[in-house]
Amino acid sequence: MCFVPFVFKCFMKIIYFTYDYSPHDHRFLASLAETEHEVFYVRLQRGQRQVEDRPVPAKIQQVQWAGGQREFRWRDLPRLTFDFRRLTKSIRPDLIHAGPIQTCAFIAALSGAHPLLTMSWGFDLMEDVHKNKWMERITRYVLRHSTFFTSDANVTRDKAVAYGMNPDSTIVFPWGVDLAQFAPSPNSPILQSSNPRFTLFCNRSWEPRYGVDVLAKAFVKVARQNSNVDLLLLGGGSQGGALRKILQSGGVLDRVSMPGQVSQRDLPRWYHMANLYISPSHVDGSSVSLMEALACGLPSLVSDIPANKEWVVENENGWLFTDGDADSLAAKILAAIAQRENLAQVGQAARRSALMRADWQKNFSQLLVAYEQTIQLARRSK
Repeated sequence: MCFVPFVFKCFMKIIYFTYDYSPHDHRFLASLAETEHEVFYVRLQRGQRQVEDRPVPAKIQQVQWAGGQREFRWRDLPRLTFDFRRLTKSIRPDLIHAGPIQTCAFIAALSGAHPLLTMSWGFDLMEDVHKNKWMERITRYVLRHSTFFTSDANVTRDKAVAYGMNPDSTIVFPWGVDLAQFAPSPNSPILQSSNPRFTLFCNRSWEPRYGVDVLAKAFVKVARQNSNVDLLLLGGGSQGGALRKILQSGGVLDRVSMPGQVSQRDLPRWYHMANLYISPSHVDGSSVSLMEALACGLPSLVSDIPANKEWVVENENGWLFTDGDADSLAAKILAAIAQRENLAQVGQAARRSALMRADWQKNFSQLLVAYEQTIQLARRSK
């Protein structure tokens, strides 16, 4: 075997098949571009809202095909499946890396692509699979036809096993962050306990699954009790109008900053403006945004969903609140403000947890292990 643990030296042709082009995709593609592999980037859709402004890495070959020109439509599924089969015959990859499960991996499985490494994106197993029986059947079909499976959290791996994935053909690794880029700042507000201002920060997308409306309702309650609290909301999404309505009717819109989408390069600066990171998400795997906050030494207050519990330990590196409960979130925010003299210590614990588990440079090697395992299983099955 040409495999050396954690350093995969065999040259391979890889199709990286993903939904759109996000910061997560850029992270994977940039690291793959540094390997000896020949990587073909296949994009399922081009959404209206682009959240990644960095170009696709130069060594990555972008594939022109029937998809990737507009938003994905289910009625295009047969055409996309046939064309994906065509391009796999043309490229003749050694491995297809595809996800999310019910879209990209489904098309790959329908096309007969093999060997298939299916990668969960968290929401596909924590939310989409529960939408209807059709999505459950798709999930079972994809996992039955997957050679190997990877995800970023134990909770999603367990879900995959429950839907039929062989537990021996799985690897779990958090996607991680650049610990040099996302690092504590000496000017962080958590080091200035005498400053009466207290800034809450959230950069989750304004979509129902991420619960930013719960944060908006909680902020109204907190702001009525403390005039020194501000809210910083990055990003955007379909709930923008609803969020502004909640904040406007609560009389606190003037205490909320909404600078829109910011570049990945500029993102650490925004974490450094805050005293407390908040993620009210109803659905997640190992949240990269949460890992970025931890890496920046920012105390975190997150919903008590299973994936968050894998990262945040109550009163150690952050706090948990009852998912979907604005009253619980407001109470925890006020409690954090009341103990702001302890935030620096909590922030140090947050950074330690990131150093131990959220180093992208180390964690990426597990993807190469997954590639090797996929190839080995494919060879055995012949």
